[in-house]
Amino acid sequence: MSPKHASKLFIFDIDGTLTASRKKITPDMEEFMSKVTEEVTVALVGGSDFVKINEQLNGQALVKYEYVFSENGLVYHRNGELVATKSIQEHMGNEKLQSFINFALKYMSELTLPCKRGTFIEFRKGMLNVCPVGRSCSQEERDEFGEYDKVHHIREKFVAELRKQFPEMGLVYSIGGQISFDVFPEGWDKRYCLQHLFTEGNSFTEVHFFGDKTFPGGNDHEIFTDPRVIGHTVTSPEDTRKQLTDMLFS
Repeated sequence: MSPKHASKLFIFDIDGTLTASRKKITPDMEEFMSKVTEEVTVALVGGSDFVKINEQLNGQALVKYEYVFSENGLVYHRNGELVATKSIQEHMGNEKLQSFINFALKYMSELTLPCKRGTFIEFRKGMLNVCPVGRSCSQEERDEFGEYDKVHHIREKFVAELRKQFPEMGLVYSIGGQISFDVFPEGWDKRYCLQHLFTEGNSFTEVHFFGDKTFPGGNDHEIFTDPRVIGHTVTSPEDTRKQLTDMLFS
């Protein structure tokens, strides 16, 4: 069944917006979002791959939401079907990718952190995810690194060094979540999903975006400031719910 106001599109980040960072959506939030989909057209966009996004949404991403954009929209599902994908490997080529990966691994090998685990670079369809502590860390270790990074700016300094080392590659660095940052070609940030939404004959009268990392350098900033979009900064899933209640149900 179509939503009551199908011409209104609400786009949601996932981590920090619909769920706590890398955690599953709560039953209350899941039920609330079902009510939102009855009111407006809903799209999800996240930097993670589809498997992780679907896991956070209890395996219901394609069932409950019309548009699901993983890896910033490089992997695009609509109405439960895979519509389009694009590969960073095809775009950059193996020589440039190896040069970048080799430098990043060497840089991380020289960092001293509270701990290090495994999976320091995750190769995704549309991006690289670089994680100084290692993505196989526990939740406790993730939280520990997140607090350490707030003080020592590990990721921020790392990104600055990569920009200095590879100025000609046309790469964008986006810090999100607690432990990592994404690397992708210019234009492959979350705005990438908009090309699908605005070129399918859709006639949305309003397009809203909700995200928590809307500050410059955050992985929601570019889509948040896009002139085609009305941006909303949220601080937590609870804040998302409050803002949506005020907009749709009050």
